[in-house]
Amino acid sequence: MAQLDATIVNVSLPDLVRTLHAPFSSVQWVVSGYLLALALTLPLNGWLVSRLGGRAVYLWCFGAFTLTSGFCALAWSAPSLIAFRLLQGMAGGLLAPMAQMTVARVAGRQMPRVASAMTAPVLLAPLLGPVVAGAILSVASWRWIFLLNVPVGLAAFVLAVLFLPDDREGARARPLDLTGLGLLGPALVLFLYGMDHIARPYGQATLSASLVLFVLYIRSARRKGDDALIDLRLLRAPAFSVSAIIMFLTNGVSFAGQMLLPVWLIHACGVSPERTGLLMAPLGLGMMCVYPLIGRLSDRFDARDLTGCGALLSLVGTLILAVLAYNGLNAALLSVALLLRGGGGGAVGIPAMSAGYASIARDDIPMATTALNIMQRIGGPTLTTVCATFLGWRLATTGPSHIPSEAFAEAFGVLALFHGVLLLTTRFINHSENNRETRQPST
Repeated sequence: MAQLDATIVNVSLPDLVRTLHAPFSSVQWVVSGYLLALALTLPLNGWLVSRLGGRAVYLWCFGAFTLTSGFCALAWSAPSLIAFRLLQGMAGGLLAPMAQMTVARVAGRQMPRVASAMTAPVLLAPLLGPVVAGAILSVASWRWIFLLNVPVGLAAFVLAVLFLPDDREGARARPLDLTGLGLLGPALVLFLYGMDHIARPYGQATLSASLVLFVLYIRSARRKGDDALIDLRLLRAPAFSVSAIIMFLTNGVSFAGQMLLPVWLIHACGVSPERTGLLMAPLGLGMMCVYPLIGRLSDRFDARDLTGCGALLSLVGTLILAVLAYNGLNAALLSVALLLRGGGGGAVGIPAMSAGYASIARDDIPMATTALNIMQRIGGPTLTTVCATFLGWRLATTGPSHIPSEAFAEAFGVLALFHGVLLLTTRFINHSENNRETRQPST
């Protein structure tokens, strides 16, 4: 639900401008505000679980997300809709990490197999968002986009009540690190906003401010140890540190590729937007083919070999894109490249994440989940901005008369360089994955 709502509203923006009688510059905050609010509550995940228990936090998230979805449907103006979307995003920001944490706690060594099953709906959500929104808007108003969440949210709430076990017993209640929250929450929001507006002076100033806040948080967290909002001592475990870096790079190269591909196809190759969506379909198809197999592959192959193979396939696919950008579009080769990128990327994230969880104690899973989700979330805008900035610079140096194929080929080359770094990083995953149960503190 949270992932679907990140993309489903995009299609309804023109309708919102017309019915709410507001300029597009204001209405676009219905999307941007939601995405920023997703990051705002993410650092609270570990503390909330230690105070209330995973089941209670999960129920509160479902309830709040469903309620605020109903409020969004009842919005009477652009400011009211933006305010309700901010509240919806704050609840939705915890849904994904809570699901991930719950699975990690009970899956044990079966984490790759279970995670591959639960990833499919999360992966489908952003792909189906525009399709679902278009179908709704063809027969009803934009309000039904939000009302769609209400019955789904109620059903999810009932299922969580019936099946999620109470996990409050034995949990150590952590004090709330107000200093850390005041530094890390705004740092994440300012970082995402600054990266999205890096070409503007205020975007650069915002990004600089976020980096200062990150540095201040690191100093504060190192001083507070396990009482910090996110215990940075988790990064002392080499497997967990490598997992966090891989999550950052995997999300980054995925988002950067999804930015470069349509720009190249539409502006350099002259492909229509409708046909562009069809040409990019093999990317999602590659992911969907690999994810159901990750569990079985993880049983047969080492995590380092599996992630390395996936990273290599993604690198080869990206190099093919660079060749196509230089020589011209070939639909068959493009399909092969996107299948390699999608399938390869699908073989990296889950085994790397599982190896990271296997290196820490069970009691540290909530804190580890928060750290991994933060690294994953900032990877996308970071590498996307780097590739977009490089492409803009190369296009500017060639003059406005035409769009040279060399600029896009070099941009895909920069993306391939990041894929190479990802491939190198996978080599640092330990061959022997320890069973998490053996690392739990004794009782």
